[in-house]
Amino acid sequence: MTEKINIVTLGCEKNLVDSEIMSGLVHERGYTLVDEKEEATVIIVNTCGFIDEAKEQSVNTILELAELKETAKLKALIVSGCLTQRYKEQLMDEMPEIDGIVGTGDFHNIVQIVDEAVRGSRPVWVGNPVFNYEEALPRKVSTPRYTTYVKIAEGCDNNCTFCSIPIMRGAFRSRSMESIVAEVGALAAQGVKEISLIAQDSTNYGTDLYDGFKLPELLNRVSEVEGIEWVRLHYAYPGFFTDELIRTMADNPKICKYVDMPLQHSEDAILKRMRRPGRQQDIRSLVKRIREMIPGVSLRTSIIVGFPGETEEDFERLCDFVREIGFDRLGVFTYSNEEGTPASRLPDQIPDEVKEWRANTLMELQRQLTSDRGSRYVGQVLDVLVERYDGRSDVYIGRSQYDAPEIDGEVFVRGSNVGIGEITKVRITHAFEYDLSGEELQ
Repeated sequence: MTEKINIVTLGCEKNLVDSEIMSGLVHERGYTLVDEKEEATVIIVNTCGFIDEAKEQSVNTILELAELKETAKLKALIVSGCLTQRYKEQLMDEMPEIDGIVGTGDFHNIVQIVDEAVRGSRPVWVGNPVFNYEEALPRKVSTPRYTTYVKIAEGCDNNCTFCSIPIMRGAFRSRSMESIVAEVGALAAQGVKEISLIAQDSTNYGTDLYDGFKLPELLNRVSEVEGIEWVRLHYAYPGFFTDELIRTMADNPKICKYVDMPLQHSEDAILKRMRRPGRQQDIRSLVKRIREMIPGVSLRTSIIVGFPGETEEDFERLCDFVREIGFDRLGVFTYSNEEGTPASRLPDQIPDEVKEWRANTLMELQRQLTSDRGSRYVGQVLDVLVERYDGRSDVYIGRSQYDAPEIDGEVFVRGSNVGIGEITKVRITHAFEYDLSGEELQ
């Protein structure tokens, strides 16, 4: 009997790409992929283990799906991803519901793992993560046909004191430029217009394979692929954000004027404890250069509040910094004490209720800033990638180059000749808290 497989993806876009490759591999093997979990004989849960909240969600999802062994057709429950890379012994010892596990560097062996799990052998494939996927591997893209993600590198060498990514994903390793461009070409042939380049540390791309930072060259080569209209960069590490990269983003019309650059904090003492590159003056200088060289750029960052030793004065100065810089988008995370990381051993840990208060305070500040910054688009004509139609409101909904899929704002478009998956020109008439609205240009 052919197994019916359902894959559940938790966590980030990098996990999504891994799931899509596993989907391609089991499909190539002849297994049937199903959308309904109740129809599956095998379920693969691709987990996140980055922070406590993600780990809790992963464990709860595993337990919930395991109930399908009693109520539906499920024969084997396989767990993959970051949680298994960190906790393989605990998972296998303490969760008999699991029929097999696979780490972040072994998911390309998923067909053999499925076969072994169905036979009841409880396979464990968790080795040192050194694997890097290539374009020859089959991949079943699950995002809308016009947009998708491409991983340009895996792992990280930065060793920030709060972060467990090097433990779960291994050392930094770039894919070859030829492999990336070939994959983008294949995706463009399927109708993809927007490529979002992702990695743990995108700006470090190429330093391990070539003679220096090669992200500017990669961006240009990806933009030259026929059919690609937008190239979007995520996870830019500030320490490697060179002027050459800024010029490339400014000069190439296909590269979105969008910078996703996690800064994590503003205060020098906290940045030093985090083992982050540079200090506040370096950050201010970099942001100034980006905005001067890329007029109209949309700047997204992420901030961690409640890091060990963060005083009330540190937090107040952080709020002042956020207010002064005026980020277009801001993600706020409370510090999560991750075992095995240097920060977990630091003194002056912050109580959870203080961390939550600081996160809520900073998000409220950013909400006001985002609303104010959106008003600058009113009266402008923006290219909008249309993603869906809302029949109740009789509007099309899409995004401009200044907003990434899933995490940022949207544009509500009124018009009659709008095509889903097409880029259309829209005159912006209103700005809301996070979103915009406008009229299609005839």
